[in-house]
Amino acid sequence: MTQLRSGDAELMQELGEFPDDDLDVDLVDRECRTIRHSVPDEGVELDPHVRDCVNGYTQPWLVVSRRCQGDGWSVYSEKSGFLKLLQKQVFETDVEPEKQEQPVKSPSLAVLCDDDSTQSTVTSSDFDLRGLQPDPRLDSLLRFSNPEDLDRFNMEARHGNRHPELFSLYPPPDEEDIVEIRPIPECPKEHMGHRILVRCQSFKFEIEIEPLFVTMALYDLKEKKKISENFHCDLNSEKMKDFLSSHTPHIDSSTQSKAAIFSISYPSPDIYLVIKIEKVLQQGEIGECAEPYLGMKESDSGKNKDKLEKLRNQAEGFCQRLGQYRMPFAFATVNIASVITTATLERDMADSDSLNGRSSLEKKAYLPRRNSERFSMMEDQFNLSSSKPSTITIQTFFKQEGERLGDEDLFKFLADSKRTSNIQRRSKTISGCLKLEVTPSPESVMPCLSPELIPIKPASEKSTRLIKEVLEFPSNDVYVPHSIYRNLLYVYPQKLNVSSRGNIRNITVKIQFMNTEDPSGALPVIFGRSSGPEFVSEIYTPITYHNRSPDFYEEVKIRLPARLTEKHHLLFSFYHISCQQKQNQSGSVETLVGYSWLPILNNERLQIGQHCLPIAVERLPVNYSMHSPEKMPTQIPPMKWMDSHKGLFSLEVQSVSSVHIQDSHLERFFTLCHALEGKPTFPIRVRDEKLTENKLEHELKLSIISLSSSALEPLVHFLHLVLDKLFRLIMQPMVIAGQTANLAQIAFESVVSVVNSLHTSQELAKDHQGRNCLLATYLYYVFRLPDTPFELLNTGTGPLSQESRYSTMGRATATAVGTMLLQSRIRSSSNPDIPAPQSPEDAEVKNILAGKGLNQPGCRMSTILDVTSHSQSGSTRPSNRKQFHEELALQMVVSTGVCRENVYKYCWFFFELLVKSMAQHVSQMEKQAVPRKSRFSDRFKDDITTIVNVVTAEIGTILVKQQKELDQAEKVNISLAFFVYDLMSLMDRGFVFNLVKNYCNQMSAKSVTMSTLISMRLEFLRVLCSHEHYLNLSLYFSNPTSAPNSPCPSITSQTSSSCSLQDQRIVAMFDLSQEFKQQHYLTGLLLTELSAALDMESEGGKVQRKAINATYSLLCAHDLDNRCSRSDVRTKIAALYLPLVGIIIDSINYLDFTVSEQRGGKGKSNGQEEDFESVTPINQSVAMAIAGNPFNTLARNALVSMASMSGKIGSTLTAETSRNLLVCFLWIMKNADQNLVQRWVVDMPSSQLSRLLELLTICVSCFEYRGKQSSDKVSTQALQKSQQAKARLEEALLGGMGARGEMMKRVGGNDRTMGQRENLRWRKDLTQWRQTNDRQDKSKAELDQEAIISGNLATEANLIVLDLLEVIVQAVPLSDCKDNAVGGVLRVLLHSLICNQSTTYLSHCFSTIRALIVKYGDVLFEEEAEQCADLCQKVLHYCNSCVDGNRSQACATLYLIMRYSYSSASNFSRVKMQVTMSLASLVGKSSDVHEEYLRRSFRTILAYAEEDTEMQSTQLPSQVDELLRNLNSILSDTVKMKEFQEDPEMLMDLMYRIAKGYQTSPDLRLTWLQNMAEKHNGKNCFTESAMCLVHAAALVAEYLSMLEDHKYLPVGSVTFQNISPNVLEESAVSDDILSPDEDGVCSGRYFTENGLVGLLEQAAELFSQGGLYEAVNEVYKIIIPILEAHRDVRKLSTTHDNLKRAFDNIVLKGHKRMFGTYFRVAFFGSKFGDLDEREFIYKEPGITHLPEISHRLENFYSKCLGDGVLEMIKDSTPVDRNKLNPNKAYIQITYVEPYFDDYEMKDRMTNFEKNFNLRRFMYTTPFTKSGRPRGELYEQYKRKTILTTSHAFPYIKTRINVIQKEEFDLTPIEVAIEDMQKKTRELAIATHKEKPDPKMLQMVLQGSVTATVNQGPLEVAQVFLNEIPADPKLYRHHNKLRLCFKEFILRCGEAVEKNKSLIAADQKEYQQELKKNYNKLRENLRPMLERKIPELYKPIVKPRFENRDSIKRHSFRRAQEESS
Repeated sequence: MTQLRSGDAELMQELGEFPDDDLDVDLVDRECRTIRHSVPDEGVELDPHVRDCVNGYTQPWLVVSRRCQGDGWSVYSEKSGFLKLLQKQVFETDVEPEKQEQPVKSPSLAVLCDDDSTQSTVTSSDFDLRGLQPDPRLDSLLRFSNPEDLDRFNMEARHGNRHPELFSLYPPPDEEDIVEIRPIPECPKEHMGHRILVRCQSFKFEIEIEPLFVTMALYDLKEKKKISENFHCDLNSEKMKDFLSSHTPHIDSSTQSKAAIFSISYPSPDIYLVIKIEKVLQQGEIGECAEPYLGMKESDSGKNKDKLEKLRNQAEGFCQRLGQYRMPFAFATVNIASVITTATLERDMADSDSLNGRSSLEKKAYLPRRNSERFSMMEDQFNLSSSKPSTITIQTFFKQEGERLGDEDLFKFLADSKRTSNIQRRSKTISGCLKLEVTPSPESVMPCLSPELIPIKPASEKSTRLIKEVLEFPSNDVYVPHSIYRNLLYVYPQKLNVSSRGNIRNITVKIQFMNTEDPSGALPVIFGRSSGPEFVSEIYTPITYHNRSPDFYEEVKIRLPARLTEKHHLLFSFYHISCQQKQNQSGSVETLVGYSWLPILNNERLQIGQHCLPIAVERLPVNYSMHSPEKMPTQIPPMKWMDSHKGLFSLEVQSVSSVHIQDSHLERFFTLCHALEGKPTFPIRVRDEKLTENKLEHELKLSIISLSSSALEPLVHFLHLVLDKLFRLIMQPMVIAGQTANLAQIAFESVVSVVNSLHTSQELAKDHQGRNCLLATYLYYVFRLPDTPFELLNTGTGPLSQESRYSTMGRATATAVGTMLLQSRIRSSSNPDIPAPQSPEDAEVKNILAGKGLNQPGCRMSTILDVTSHSQSGSTRPSNRKQFHEELALQMVVSTGVCRENVYKYCWFFFELLVKSMAQHVSQMEKQAVPRKSRFSDRFKDDITTIVNVVTAEIGTILVKQQKELDQAEKVNISLAFFVYDLMSLMDRGFVFNLVKNYCNQMSAKSVTMSTLISMRLEFLRVLCSHEHYLNLSLYFSNPTSAPNSPCPSITSQTSSSCSLQDQRIVAMFDLSQEFKQQHYLTGLLLTELSAALDMESEGGKVQRKAINATYSLLCAHDLDNRCSRSDVRTKIAALYLPLVGIIIDSINYLDFTVSEQRGGKGKSNGQEEDFESVTPINQSVAMAIAGNPFNTLARNALVSMASMSGKIGSTLTAETSRNLLVCFLWIMKNADQNLVQRWVVDMPSSQLSRLLELLTICVSCFEYRGKQSSDKVSTQALQKSQQAKARLEEALLGGMGARGEMMKRVGGNDRTMGQRENLRWRKDLTQWRQTNDRQDKSKAELDQEAIISGNLATEANLIVLDLLEVIVQAVPLSDCKDNAVGGVLRVLLHSLICNQSTTYLSHCFSTIRALIVKYGDVLFEEEAEQCADLCQKVLHYCNSCVDGNRSQACATLYLIMRYSYSSASNFSRVKMQVTMSLASLVGKSSDVHEEYLRRSFRTILAYAEEDTEMQSTQLPSQVDELLRNLNSILSDTVKMKEFQEDPEMLMDLMYRIAKGYQTSPDLRLTWLQNMAEKHNGKNCFTESAMCLVHAAALVAEYLSMLEDHKYLPVGSVTFQNISPNVLEESAVSDDILSPDEDGVCSGRYFTENGLVGLLEQAAELFSQGGLYEAVNEVYKIIIPILEAHRDVRKLSTTHDNLKRAFDNIVLKGHKRMFGTYFRVAFFGSKFGDLDEREFIYKEPGITHLPEISHRLENFYSKCLGDGVLEMIKDSTPVDRNKLNPNKAYIQITYVEPYFDDYEMKDRMTNFEKNFNLRRFMYTTPFTKSGRPRGELYEQYKRKTILTTSHAFPYIKTRINVIQKEEFDLTPIEVAIEDMQKKTRELAIATHKEKPDPKMLQMVLQGSVTATVNQGPLEVAQVFLNEIPADPKLYRHHNKLRLCFKEFILRCGEAVEKNKSLIAADQKEYQQELKKNYNKLRENLRPMLERKIPELYKPIVKPRFENRDSIKRHSFRRAQEESS
């Protein structure tokens, strides 16, 4: 014990206890896109709100993390490197055997062509094995004399080069189950839409005479909105720029930009880029100015040179004089969608990467647009970012029209142009050329400026042309909180009307932003246009010539000062510009017309929106800016207004600002908060009202309450600030009017309602745990403890000094400040008598004690004035020392009503808030070294307990009452789990464990369905167990002080240290015992849940899946955890999970994984087809274990209800879940202490052992290698996927930013905080485990990589099983059930050989098998004969392997089997027989027998025999030699079979011949019959397959009847003749040939009564599949007596079920059953070899037409014989050999029908009988004496040919040769008789059907009576009955025909009557027509029918006949009368 303890202590040291430095509270600098933060100008004192905003946008994030968190998980992503180092495992299925034979020219017919065909194949006689070179031998085969050395040698070999981590080869857990991953929210950043980069490359019109200016912006036609600001661009040549040099004092580089990045948040096909062209103002209308551009071209310079020169000079003059004024000129529009899409389409064509042939555009176009996806920026119409650059050339410009300049007109124009493609408009077009390059913008573009003109990172050094980001005005709301300081104002002058003033015509408006009324007060804050200064202080609008009410379209962008005052205003000056210089005037070109202005603030709020201002005509009075022009008070002297103070100038003002709030509720709230924070002077002004001090509290409360009614968009924009303010209010009671106002409760309720409204909004995204993404982001990055007054008052420098509380990234801690702050923090929060702290620890302890004393509700809300605080400084607030987490917990506990409901509904938010504030608190405590237990007050702990209990109760209530809300309950449950998980790192762990215990108990008390309950608890535990110190919590409690108190008082942590092996029975370690649960608390809980889950029923096994995946992901985490990589650590961990092994072994009962046994060599079925059968009800021991559960995790009542469930509890695991459970088992077995396992096996009862072995068999199947999955099919297109398109796809997936999005984003980023949780969804892109549907995206390399990994997984899993089998075998001598165990182990090994295995595994597996033979050979050969037969077969299969290693292992094993069986004669002969049969079976069934490999293997075995010195003195070598010679001869058959691989009939003939050859060796004949059955089955010839098995059964019956004479057994093959007379050929096996006692003969498993029953049952099943249900009955007649004798009631029951099903089918299918179709096939021509002149009957499936079989044979034999050799004979006339071409081959195919004599027809009544046991077939050939096949009625003869086959159909093959042929001819009258009989039969059948079919009836009738056709019957009568024949021989025929006609007419009458009863009203006429035709026919026939041949009628017959006739006639007459 002590020893162990010390070992543990070392491990403990190494793995660390709970590291104290667990928490990191870090300040992380926020990433800034620009090279510096956007902030207001220095030196301005900001108002508090702006200051708060700016701080909020620039302060670093505060991120709380735990250092080891995610250790176990991050590894998945690191694994990708190691995966590259895996060695490739060789699997035979992946190896292409090298082709040694020449390619077969289809199947060769060579064998058939030579006459001595039998000699042409290689036979054993002339193939000498010794001539071959043997493979290298295994040197270790006979090296070891004693088994121990051998075992040791094998073990070392097995353990070399093994893979340490099983889970790194295994796919990561299923995504939907991963609850333990909290996605890290995305870092807050500026919103950006899809970015498009537009580069202006060149611009010119046909002539270049003046400078032109380009402005572009985006417009959304659908929303009728301008969606971007203007981008100004100057593309003039230097020469043109010079024209304006006098007006541009200097040019800033930013204004020379020629490229812009536009952003589109809501893409739509209606977005247009509008390009406006302006020019310098000149005299004349726009139209006049455009004239030169319409008529002239630069290219005609000869003609127009002078004109152009003149124009240029003119322009230069205007530029110098009017250079600063512009006029509108032209515009052009481009539909963004069309540009991007055509580019996309072209690229799609080029790269052919569009999936399934559709362009990415189309795919997008059909996505539904759902409201909630607006946030995720759905690209519903087109794919904005996967296109490549497209260059647009715009050649058509529309001339602007003076009356149509406004936005309204522009939208109208766009709508028109969209409707009509070619715009037949009044506007003139100017041709020019503007080249733009449009591309989706890359992530970073160099060099780039933000809309505020701050350079964006990475900034470039070189002064290259800048790119500007153009600010977007999104067309819909964007819900992203502001994250940068932006403060812009946009002014849009719209219309001016001065038509009353006659002399004012060319009007411009000068716009200035003033901060005083002095003209010098114009601030340079207006963004300049192109090629000029960045900022200007005034700007002029373009001028429309001679227009008195001009429209404007100018946009003026202004950078608002951070601090606005009453004085700030916009000043508008209106000027008339004289374009023409008058002679006598040299003065200014401007004439002032008037002024107007707009104050920026109105009641301290930004004035935005539409305004219509009056215009003052004179100078403005002093202080004008204090008022708005509309409400200007009267002045003295009075002001002069234009048009008597009417509003004449309309404009719009908009702001894009992250400081000015446009929502009244928010604005009011902030104003009041700031009023309280500062030193307010009352009354406070809010908008239009003034508040006095006594009203303040009420107003503040109102404003807090109404916060949640503010609009969503502004609320989201200012979310961080709002929450910060509310949290500060929760913490700080205000002194208002001398009273302390406690706003905590109201503020808390407001927080709750904000949280609620964000969650309920449809527009906002949530992650997969239902957390609102915005709130999650706020908590993770932004939230910090609210500042307390002490800090606020002491820090003049703003918020920065508070940061020293946390370690910054550089860990530079300002210790001094830190201690001061902490001193101030640790004030008593509950006892005013405790003064400032003596020493922090004392204080905290006393604090806690005090807290305990005063824990009455009265003391809860403590707002105690702090003695040492600075309250003297005049602040209105008392300083108190509440802790935020305490206050928050308190508010949660005391909340009521709706607020309480929402708190618990969205508890994740409050939990994470608590945790983050506690973490900040703890990080301060840690600096004080406060012990863990004293970090939090007891009062707080009570609150936490209450909260956890309430939330648990809440979950329970939802589960019981509102089933609909299950989803909600799950989310709350997971949130609670994460809360407890976080508390483990913050609080005392004993306390936390008690919370867990309470949770479990409380949950159990709920009366909820078991599955829901377990599922809830599982997810809860799963989260807890993912804690980074889970192992320390569960495992190594060596140091009692640090161990959490186990919540069970009975066992102290002292005893829960590891217990030694000696003092516990080993077996108990593998059980989930009481003791275990108390020592390993969490693990115990988890395994209890797993065990309960496996024992219960659940819909679709969901709970089981959850339970298994929880355990699985936990083990996975350990396996990949770097802290656990040492083997001794792993052994400890495995020991912790040993009870899981017990649980898994028990679960086998419940989960019947039946492993499918029937697997052919390569045709593997899909491994995972475990069909699970139902299970027994919950077993008592498990029930007791659950009931005795110390934590009462399962309520008793639940148990009772489970146990009483009716009958069985069916439980099924899907294949994937089973694999997950089994991989856990394998992991434990791999890492557990092997001695321990061995001792466990020794003590194991045999029933348990057999279950363990069954479990291992299942493991082998589950982890079988599936082969390279179609790696070659990877489309080349998929390989060409561009990165960009991939990113695009991700973007679409990530749209909603659910968990998956978070994860993938993080995968991309490599931020440090991100790295801590790389666990997320384990980078599925790095590991091979993509989901299957990604197949088309995978490259060949990826698929190969996958194959390597799955190959290694299969190998490792099988090796673990092998290790365990070895442990079991080595434990055998010590245990009682020796024989049982050896057989069981061999069974598992054999099963593993069936599966697809790697060479590595096979070599170890064969070693183990050989060791088994060496050690327990006798037991195996004696007791396990059947298994040995299997073993021989498997080993032979590997002797045929194309992989040399596998072959050499198999040869060694086979030789060893012979050598060790040689010691007993009976064993050896049995082994020889088994090997021979195995080879026959292999050769017959397997299509890929490589005889060269097999022969080489035989040679190798021979070499072993020759080199085995010990055995040379014995007969063994010669015996081996003889055996191998036999095997070699069997092999020769294969060579033949290979040649007929393509010709099924020939192949079956050959197999038939081979089987016949083994008539003397029953075992081999049986084997070949089974081979034939397999082949037939593969071709769906079920009947033939069944017949093969019936023959095999007859063979067995013959043998059994020789052995013993039981009444119930069949008497040899005679008994089978009811099934088929063919079976009698099996009776050839008689006594003289075979003595059943001879050793090794008939020793197979089939030569037993059970074997016989098995064969027959299989046959019955196949007959049933083939539709021969009657035969099923015959087969069961033989089976039933045997089953009765065996008293096998269960089988009898299923037998009768099957019989019932067979008879039901006969009844059900009736006449609809389809049997075979038969054809005669005759071969002619020497080319066919021994087929020449042979005739066969071929049996084909039900409805096979002649062309089908003809086509098949023609195709096949053409391939064999070459082109142009084969001819098909189309008719069935006899073939004359002499007329055939000897160089050709001929095939004649004729349809034949089964033929029966009349006496046979009596017995063959049913359809089945007429199609079963057929030996005679008939076909007819028409002919005439003249030699033509057909002629007139009187000369038409017919020949009937009857063929007899050698066996009856159905037989064991589908073609049987014809052995006899008879022919007879019919005279014309006999032909007529046959025809009439057939017609009459058809009529009778159609009339007398049970349910007559009118259509069918009418068809037959028409063919008989209708006039057009009645030529038929009538003509026959006229030819043959018109006169009595001259030849007396024909009398009888004549009479027979006459009687046929009589019956025919009778039947026609019946049919006509029948039809009458069936027809509808609309067929009345048709019926009358039929009747008329019938009467006519009858009349025409009557004379002929009444004329008798007197010679034939002697008087005796006459009276009877007439009598009968008259009756008939009479009845006819009656019928007629009735019908008339």
